[in-house]
Amino acid sequence: MAAKSDGAPVSPQNEIPPECPARSDPAPPERRLNEHRYRLEDFCWTLCVLLVFFSDGASDLWLAADYYIRKQYWRFALTLVFVIVPSVVVQVLSFRWFAYDFTENVESGTAAAAVVAASGTEGGDFSTKDSGEWGAGRAAAAGVLPGPSSGGRVRGCCRAFMWFFQALIHILQLAQVWRYVHTLYLGVQSRWHGDPERRHYYCRMMFESADISMLRLLESFIKSAPQLVLQLSIMIHSSEVLPLQGISASTSLLSLAWMISSYQKVLRDSRDDKLPMTYKAVMVQILWHLFTIGARALAFALFASIFQLYFGIFIVAHWCIMTFWIIQGETDFCMSKWEEIIYNMMVGIVYVFCWFSVREGRTRCRLLIYSLTVFIENVVLTTAWYMCRGTADRHGGPDFYGVIMVCVVASSYALGTFFMFVYYCLLHPDGSMSGWGYIVQKEVPVEVLASPTSSLPPDLVSSPPRTLQRTKGLDRELGMDGDVFKVRPPRGAKPLMSHLKPRTEGPVIRIDLPRKKYPAWDAHYIDRRLRKTILVLESAAPVTPRIQYRCLSTAKEVMEYETTV
Repeated sequence: MAAKSDGAPVSPQNEIPPECPARSDPAPPERRLNEHRYRLEDFCWTLCVLLVFFSDGASDLWLAADYYIRKQYWRFALTLVFVIVPSVVVQVLSFRWFAYDFTENVESGTAAAAVVAASGTEGGDFSTKDSGEWGAGRAAAAGVLPGPSSGGRVRGCCRAFMWFFQALIHILQLAQVWRYVHTLYLGVQSRWHGDPERRHYYCRMMFESADISMLRLLESFIKSAPQLVLQLSIMIHSSEVLPLQGISASTSLLSLAWMISSYQKVLRDSRDDKLPMTYKAVMVQILWHLFTIGARALAFALFASIFQLYFGIFIVAHWCIMTFWIIQGETDFCMSKWEEIIYNMMVGIVYVFCWFSVREGRTRCRLLIYSLTVFIENVVLTTAWYMCRGTADRHGGPDFYGVIMVCVVASSYALGTFFMFVYYCLLHPDGSMSGWGYIVQKEVPVEVLASPTSSLPPDLVSSPPRTLQRTKGLDRELGMDGDVFKVRPPRGAKPLMSHLKPRTEGPVIRIDLPRKKYPAWDAHYIDRRLRKTILVLESAAPVTPRIQYRCLSTAKEVMEYETTV
């Protein structure tokens, strides 16, 4: 074991651990090259996401102004609150990420370049263990640590301008727009340049896409979802539909469905152990969420138009139950316990409206339980509204309006369920692209983590990650076996070809914690220290570094991790 989670020293016999095998690519070289190349479809997709973002925000502001002109101040205030408050929350989080990423970035890059030059690029290994001490020693020995120079003043002015520019962007509530534009720029640069610049721009583009997808998903469910329910409730309560109300509700619904699908696509694209999601599958997933969320929001609006107090109680109760269900499932998304709890609470908000996969394994069972629960809730809410709305209908017949609303809810949910089956039966990117999950570990040679001459500079990764993934259930039973740890291949998976060789060239960045399972992001996407390390090494090394996570492969090591975490 390389390092405990609290940074304490370990016994010498565990100092040389087995590592995860380098991934083997079953695809031919031409296909692998295309999979990691920015395409015209990606550019058009980002432009469409920008269009959805602008239409959602502009329609809400326009509707709020219309309410103010009509002197409907309560509706104006509620509509504006659901625009401003979520936007401010997202801007604060985005600026916090920028501040961490931009702080001492130039100095970090210079120090990392010194380490790469001193340790060699073809066979150098970099580890997150004890990187502070050895990184400082190597950079100082090379004599190239950043110091005062003639260009220091110009660099300081540029950094001050960047701080001012980013502060202005976030004050104007345009952080999402800037990140989308930056993603387009990085994607185009990766298309125009050749290796190794192409790989560097593509890596930065993937990091930026991950950030903006997380921010937009958060904004959608704390802004677009409440806005959708609010406008539908106002339309039902007032028995009239203004054009701006319909536009605002439609764009909010489209934004919700679009961002869920976009998030899933970026998450799959970021993982080399999963097949990427095609745009055909993304469009079907948008239709799935569009109809299911539409039915859910309409049922909410119908019930809330009569039972405002009971609707609030229902939402809080449903959120608490869903959050407890998610926490009980022991998700592994964040790097610390409290961040994981906050993440589970946010996913509980998502579960108020739609399904969202947060843990691998038995997805069909969990999806079936959730779908039945939502179906029963929609039936109860719609039936309660239909029974208590009154015997006389202001639109003509006594039952025509109520029957239409009930049919809309039922047909919308049925269409959403149909597209869900189409996605999972025909378009779901099932299986493993690289065979990471079922490579037999018995023949993997033992390698040394990192020598003192190949560590990272002190300002990059100075300590091991805060938490480590625990093993439980079947993993623990397999780890207690006499043989080394093995993972069974999934059903229908094709065995790896014997002639395939893992990639061994170039430096290796070894992360001293197990790799998180899908649908969680990899640690180097959510831990910004690791991200900074990878980016500076990408820019300093002529060969793209390989990322290697730790494997829990022996029974002794499994028990030691469980007793030290």
